[in-house]
Amino acid sequence: MKIDFVVNSLVAGGAERVLILLANNFDKKGHDVTIITFNEPEVFSANPTVKRVRLHNGNIKNHTIRSTINLYKYYSNKNNRPDVLMPFMTQTNFIGALIGKLRGLKVVSAEHNNHLRATDFIGKLARKYMYRKSDALTVLTKFDEQHYKSIGVNVYVMPNPCTFDIYEESKRNRKKIILAVGDLNRYHHKGFDNLIPLITPVLKKNPQWKLKLVGGGDDGTKLLKELTQKHQIEDQVIFEGYSTKVAELMTESEIYVLSSRTEGLPMVLTEAFARGTACIAFDCVTGPSDIIIPNVNGILIEDQNYDAMAESLEKLMNDAELRIKLTKGGVNSLDRYKMDAVYNKYLNIFDDILNK
Repeated sequence: MKIDFVVNSLVAGGAERVLILLANNFDKKGHDVTIITFNEPEVFSANPTVKRVRLHNGNIKNHTIRSTINLYKYYSNKNNRPDVLMPFMTQTNFIGALIGKLRGLKVVSAEHNNHLRATDFIGKLARKYMYRKSDALTVLTKFDEQHYKSIGVNVYVMPNPCTFDIYEESKRNRKKIILAVGDLNRYHHKGFDNLIPLITPVLKKNPQWKLKLVGGGDDGTKLLKELTQKHQIEDQVIFEGYSTKVAELMTESEIYVLSSRTEGLPMVLTEAFARGTACIAFDCVTGPSDIIIPNVNGILIEDQNYDAMAESLEKLMNDAELRIKLTKGGVNSLDRYKMDAVYNKYLNIFDDILNK
């Protein structure tokens, strides 16, 4: 099967990482895979056998118009046309669905944000009109599935694949670290600006514990460091910076905390499951409640209830047996996030739309 993945660029984002993982896996399974981009940069790279098409040319300043024209021209050559076109991200989904209709292609759009997340004019058009023009739409959560079904979209819940190997732990020997990962410049979205004040009294009562923040972003790092100084916990907060060794950092940490105000489907929780890190998260819109079964594989806190988060964090910090129980539950809940499971779900969608 010939499959074209289309995305604006291959920046270091979660959706782009998922695209690369899927493209590599479809390629490994023997499909003819191409990744098409409209712009630089290219932080991620795929298998050498995955074809790359860069439609970055043109003098039209409007990104959407330029990208749409370039993709339309590219598919004027019938040899370039795939069996399935898979655009990624809201604005690119608009372009992909439009070109799919104009060129007679089967389109499976992939939405990686929840439908309440703010978007621009093109994104609003995609969500309101163009998703109904796609042959199928994949979303990350049941919350979004219900919404898009209600407006007549052929929608499927498709979890992000977890790619971290399951860490085999014969004896638990970890550092007393509470880990949080994300772009520090997006501190409001990730809730890091609230995590520091809420965790302050907990850290002060438990001086042997540290909070480790992993992620780049000069502006966010500066602001968050100032917050730690204001709350006088700078000695208990580690700023790791951007890291390519998140799996290793999870393996040495006891707890993973997700403090976000909003998410799509946070892959980081399933990755923490795989590395045996006990998880605690705000029940934000959306994602954590699709992953965490309360007190089975993690702790789910009422959205932005800071007192409850602080109380539950301290309980988790001081209860080694609870941490072990949650980590075992996390590993046992990973089956539906394995790459083969996700791959087979995609094949079922392709079969449905190609045989109609």
